[in-house]
Amino acid sequence: MANDGGRKQFWKRSGTKVPGSIQHVYGAQHPPFDPLLHGTLIKPGSKPPTTPVKLKKVSTFQEFESNTSDAWDLGDDDDELLAIAAENLNTEVVMETAHKVIQNHSKLQEQHKFLEEHLQEEKQVESAELTSNVCGDNRLVKSVSEGHTSASSDNASENSSMQRSQSLPQTSTPPLVSGMADFNTSVTPALTEREASRLDKFKQLLAGPNTDLEELRKLSWSGIPKRVRPIAWKLLSGYLPANVDRRESTLQRKRKEYFAFVEQYYDSRNDESHQDTYRQIHIDIPRMSPEVLRLQPKVTEIFERILFIWAIRHPASGYVQGINDLVTPFFVVFVCEYIEEEEVENFDVSSLPEEVLQNIEADSYWCMSKLLDGIQDNYTFAQPGIQKKVKMLEELVSRIDEQVHRHLDQHEVKYLQFAFRWMNNLLMREVPLRCTIRLWDTYQSEPEGFSHFHLYVCAAFLVRWRKEILEEKDFQKNMSEENNTAVRMKMIKELLIFLQNLPTVHWGNEEISVLLAEAYRLKFAFADAPNHYKK
Repeated sequence: MANDGGRKQFWKRSGTKVPGSIQHVYGAQHPPFDPLLHGTLIKPGSKPPTTPVKLKKVSTFQEFESNTSDAWDLGDDDDELLAIAAENLNTEVVMETAHKVIQNHSKLQEQHKFLEEHLQEEKQVESAELTSNVCGDNRLVKSVSEGHTSASSDNASENSSMQRSQSLPQTSTPPLVSGMADFNTSVTPALTEREASRLDKFKQLLAGPNTDLEELRKLSWSGIPKRVRPIAWKLLSGYLPANVDRRESTLQRKRKEYFAFVEQYYDSRNDESHQDTYRQIHIDIPRMSPEVLRLQPKVTEIFERILFIWAIRHPASGYVQGINDLVTPFFVVFVCEYIEEEEVENFDVSSLPEEVLQNIEADSYWCMSKLLDGIQDNYTFAQPGIQKKVKMLEELVSRIDEQVHRHLDQHEVKYLQFAFRWMNNLLMREVPLRCTIRLWDTYQSEPEGFSHFHLYVCAAFLVRWRKEILEEKDFQKNMSEENNTAVRMKMIKELLIFLQNLPTVHWGNEEISVLLAEAYRLKFAFADAPNHYKK
């Protein structure tokens, strides 16, 4: 007995000190044993523990968890489970939590199944349209005529139509506004997992009593989901305060203030001193895009009021051609706040209630005013802001791609001939409206986005077409072979026509994201350097 007692004392004394001694390790797969959780595992005849050993293990696991919290990649469900595990659980609680997880998983599966069925139906409709319209392919015509008689002929029709659609060039031109927020996504309202995750992040950020604007800018740089874009733009432009409680009163006050301006100034549009301004606005509005919106009398009326009131209240610049384009993105985004249609260009704006139209008009005016406050020197006399930015663009391109710069110089193409419009209209005439809206998500997230960062976007935009620019015939070589002024002028004209009509009609989010990434790289490499423009 003495020897046995000595052994027990020895092991008890040195069990925690000897290196390499076996210790129980608890983790996600092996949690600490708790009789409250595992009551069914305790034998009926066994006695309950009388020492606090189990409690010590629980505290040890909690310490282990807190010390290794950075190694745990937890989701929302895991956080809830860990919070519940800290309390005394029973079987009902565990089963209820498991039931919720299963329900969430079932809902996700149903959404994915619905999306797949919808996409399959669209493919079948497109296949039927191709087979009925394309008569030059005998296989397609045959599959249509025999489609309802044999299952094998259905398969043949589907395969042949897929081959035909791959061999044919893309003939359909996407609408300029259709799918503005996500041009490459389906028309269905269902969101992808990534889009739903980003939307949740925006909603959580905007749900707080005070929105963190810096965090909102970081999140918005890569694009804003369509559902939250109206409120995000109002916050990023400085139109609305970060405090949620103050927003409604601010909206009411600013909208009332705008229509007070309308009542005070708009009737003077026919006065002799303002006739020229109003006449120019009336001429420029039909030149805007998208085409369908500009033909609506209600839209024309709203735009005329916005532009005329801004011109009267900013006499230093007044109205200048190009400002009319800057209203369109705000107007379209704020219209989407009140409608469900994806294709805005087919929507009849006059069908909206008058109060809603007034809200859209006032919000568009104030957000456009905030934008122009940062680039107003672009529209003062002689437009010195644009002149300066075009010169900076020329010097920047000479640094980042000397070959393109030298090629333009040899062809005697001046940057003002094509880049003036890029600065004056913020590339709105160069890319579809859906791309402009995506660009403005990032511009409003960047400090001085519409002035400073836009310069780097223009530089990246020009270099993006370097291959097509350099494919133009070399001017000096042709002039040495035949000294003909007509040939020289023709080459210059062709290059200018290309630069003023760049093929971007099919651009979407992917192309804009690449453009913005390259612009950010250029800004990171050249900004804040002492001579970052000049050699």
